[in-house]
Amino acid sequence: MKNIMKTLAVVATLSLATSSFACSIDGSKTNGGFVPENDMKIPVNYYKGMRKAGGLSEAQFNAVIDKVEGVYSPIVSSIGGNLNVDRNWSDATVNAYASQSGKNWKVAMFGGLARHETITEDGFALVICHEIGHHIGGAPKKGETQTTGGGGGWWGGSSSTSNIASWASNEGQADYFANLKCLRRVFLNDDNAKIVKSLNAPKSVVDACNKANKSNKDDKEICVRASMAGMSVSRLFMALRNSNTEPSFDTPDKAVVTRTDDNHPAYQCRLDTYFQGSLCEVDFNTDVSQNNEIVGTCHGLNGQTKGLRPLCWFKPKTSFTAL
Repeated sequence: MKNIMKTLAVVATLSLATSSFACSIDGSKTNGGFVPENDMKIPVNYYKGMRKAGGLSEAQFNAVIDKVEGVYSPIVSSIGGNLNVDRNWSDATVNAYASQSGKNWKVAMFGGLARHETITEDGFALVICHEIGHHIGGAPKKGETQTTGGGGGWWGGSSSTSNIASWASNEGQADYFANLKCLRRVFLNDDNAKIVKSLNAPKSVVDACNKANKSNKDDKEICVRASMAGMSVSRLFMALRNSNTEPSFDTPDKAVVTRTDDNHPAYQCRLDTYFQGSLCEVDFNTDVSQNNEIVGTCHGLNGQTKGLRPLCWFKPKTSFTAL
C-alpha cells in the first residue's frame, strides 16, 4: 500500500503547494475542486496486476452516486433546483466539482478520484455530500468575508458589500455539511452496526460518538461511520501532498484564523471538521440557513461546546447582531 501511495503522490504536481483553490463554478479544472488542483491521473486500468488496499469498482462508483442522488434530488427539487450528478467513470481526474447554471445544480464526479486506493465507498459518499454542500450547505458562503471590491470571483459574488457572497458554501462549510447533515441522511437506513464493526475505528472516536449521542444507538454508529469516511478522504489529501504526517483524530489542528477562510483548509483541519460535524447534536432534519451560520449547526451562541466548526478555518460570529 505504501509503495502504491508513494507512486501516486509522485504523479501529483507542485500545484498542491498552496490551498488557495476551490471548487469551480463552471465545473472546470482551472480553479481546483474537492482537492486543490492536481495533475494526478488514475485511468481505468492503472492498477491492473497491482495490489491495493482500496478504491472503488465501476459498480460501486455508480451505486454510491445512486444512493446519495436518490436522497438529495427530491430535497434540491423542493427548493427550486435540479440536481444533476455527472458520472465520469472513465475520466482519470482525481477530483470532483460543483457548478450552478440557473436551476441546473451540477455535481461532477470522476473515476480517477474513486479509484484512488485511499477511497472507500463511505469516503466517496462524503465527496458527493461535500459537492452537494456547496449548493445547500449554508453559511458561511464563498466570498462572504471579503472586503469591498474583492468580489466573489468565479463563484458569482458581487463586489459590493451588500451582496458579496456567492451561491456556494465555502470549502470548510461544505465539509461540515457533509457530516453534519448529508451522510446522516444517506446512512440512515443501513445496517450501521454491522458496517461499524468492520471499520476498526479508534477508541477515541467510538468514545466521543457514544458521549455525543448517548440516547440513540443509530446516531452513535452513524457518527463513527461518518468520522471514518472523513479519515478516508483525509488520507487522500495526505497522499496528494506527498506527506508523511498521518491525519489523526487525536491531534487536532491548533491553528486559529483571524477571519473565516473560504479556501481548502489543511488536511488535518479538514479531518477535524468532518469529526466535529459527526459529533454535533443538532438533528439532521433541522436545516441550515443560507445566510445565518448559527441555524441548524452547533455554535457557541447556541450554547454548544461540542460539534463546533474548527477554528483552523472558521471564525465564529460573537453575537446575533453581527449576522
